[in-house]
Amino acid sequence: MTALRSLPSNAVGLGLRRALLEPLRSADAGAFDFLECAPENWIGVGGRLGEALDALSARHPITCHGLSLSLGGCLPLDETFLKRTRQFLDRHRVALYSEHLSYCSDDGQLYDLLPIPFTEEAVHHVAARIRQAQDIVGRRIAVENVSYYAAPHAGMGEAAFINAVLAEADCELLLDVNNVYVNAINHGYDAADFLAAMPGERIASIHVAGHFDEAEDLKVDTHGAPVKPDVWHLLDVAFQRFGLHPTLLERDFNFPPFGELLDELEQVRARMQRHAGPVASHARDDRARA
Repeated sequence: MTALRSLPSNAVGLGLRRALLEPLRSADAGAFDFLECAPENWIGVGGRLGEALDALSARHPITCHGLSLSLGGCLPLDETFLKRTRQFLDRHRVALYSEHLSYCSDDGQLYDLLPIPFTEEAVHHVAARIRQAQDIVGRRIAVENVSYYAAPHAGMGEAAFINAVLAEADCELLLDVNNVYVNAINHGYDAADFLAAMPGERIASIHVAGHFDEAEDLKVDTHGAPVKPDVWHLLDVAFQRFGLHPTLLERDFNFPPFGELLDELEQVRARMQRHAGPVASHARDDRARA
C-alpha cells in the first residue's frame, strides 16, 4: 500500500468543492494544509475534473468525509462501495476517512442525515457496522457528531451514546464544534459541558462551520455562512481542553470570494497559535518559507 499522508496537529484545511477548484489550484503555497472531499462525489470521475483532483492530491494531503454510508441504517452496508472507497483512499494516500453518526437510507437514499435513536440496541448495531466498514477500508474510521432537530427515542443522553459507540467500535471521533453549538441551542444543553464529556483521546480531527439563525432558539446547520462568534469561542474551548487537532473550515455553498475563506482559515490558525504557543508559530513560519 502507498504510504499514507498523515497531518500535523496544527494543520488547517478547506473542503474540496467543485466550485472552488480553480482558486484551490492557484492558491499560494501554504494557504491551506489539506483538503477534504466526499469520496462518493469523486470516485470514478475522470476528464477535466478528475485531472484537477489528481493535481490537487499530488500537491496537498487529502482527507475524506463520507456522505452516504448510512452507518445507522438497517440495510446491509454497501460492500462494493466500501471496496471502491478503499481503492480511492489508497490511490490518494488518505489517512483520515470519516463518516456521520447517522443514517441516510431506507430502501434508497433519503438525501439527509438523520439521527439514530440513543439506545443500547442502537449502540451495538452501529458499532458492529463501523467495525465492518473499518475492516473493508483497512483503516479506523472517525465518526462525526451530527446536528439533529428532532430527537428519536432516547434511552441515554447524546454524549453517552457517542462515547458508547466509539468505545464499542474502537473508532475515532471527528468533532464538529458547530454541530455541538447548534444542538446545544436547539435542545437546551450547555455546549461546554457537552465538549467536556467527549473522549479527547479519540479525536482525529475537528470541523468548524457556519449556520443559519432561524430563531433565537433554533439554529440550522447549513455550511453556507461565515463561522459565528459563539462557534469561534467554542473552538477555543475545544483547543484549550483537547489540544490542537487538524481543523477543517466547512463551506458548501454561498461561497464568498476565496480570500474571505482564507481569512477565516487565518482565524483558525490564530486560535491554534493562542493555544499552542511557539509550536504553531514555527509551523506557520515553515509554511511561509515553503
